[in-house]
Amino acid sequence: MKTVLTVLLMLLGIHSEAQNIESSSVSIAINSFIEGTLLVPNDDTPKPLVIIIADTGPTDRDGNQNFQKHNALKKLAEGLATHNIASFRYDKRIVKQIRHRSIDPKLSFDDFVNDAKSVVDKFATNTAFSKIYILGHGQGSLVGMLAVQSNVDGFISVAGSGKPIDQVILDQVALMDPSLVEPTTLAFSELKQGKLTKNYPQALESIFNLQTQPFMRSWMQYDPQIVIKSITIPTLIISGTKDLQVPVSEAELLKVNASNAKLQLIKDMNHVLFHIEGNELENSKSYNESFRSIANELINAIVAFINN
Repeated sequence: MKTVLTVLLMLLGIHSEAQNIESSSVSIAINSFIEGTLLVPNDDTPKPLVIIIADTGPTDRDGNQNFQKHNALKKLAEGLATHNIASFRYDKRIVKQIRHRSIDPKLSFDDFVNDAKSVVDKFATNTAFSKIYILGHGQGSLVGMLAVQSNVDGFISVAGSGKPIDQVILDQVALMDPSLVEPTTLAFSELKQGKLTKNYPQALESIFNLQTQPFMRSWMQYDPQIVIKSITIPTLIISGTKDLQVPVSEAELLKVNASNAKLQLIKDMNHVLFHIEGNELENSKSYNESFRSIANELINAIVAFINN
């Protein structure tokens, strides 16, 4: 194993999982909440590190959930490694809690932000890395914006929303059943006032059940358009034209409000970073098709941004 990587492993107290000719994959426990995989190209030169933050839900370091396996974030990390860019991707803390059947009822959106900051702090002073970048996918985009601090050199938003989560849900409700917009708006209004509410449509029980409401309230306090205004470091905003969950217009909202950002639209890329040639059925099925490759244009855009 190369000298720099050996020193890195000793400093971080980690163990090797696997190696190949091009890179080494290492498992790291950041703290009691966060564990992830560091993928480092095998040479002695300091290199950029991209910290990858996953999307909403109990999403693991590879981008997967229990009934959704596509390995998009693993493939993203592997793609970056071929361009001599290191990465660290991690399980969201809720993944570990589910595995241990110990879900924290007080879990808040800020916990995810603090986790991301802890990851940045772990690597920021390590001389094996020349620069630190945060890349947030989906919900991870907002988490990443809030985790940006002085020891971060660049920020990358992939399929991130430009609206607060309550507005995102209201937009979806309007498409699903316009008659539910008014009671949903009322429910969100009560949450904004710091109250728990029972005045919500039963069709939205998964969003407004009493166990979920505190987390939702902590999430909806953040407006991505306002948060991104505070980011002055170089920023890359990426959106796929076949994203069924987060339309291109969301990325455009972020770009308008960002002070130092480039917008990159990737033709025919969907939310899980695959190139989709067909219709919505193919698009939806791809969420559970791990044999697919992620869009080359995505890797190229990130590499160009980092190497600029």
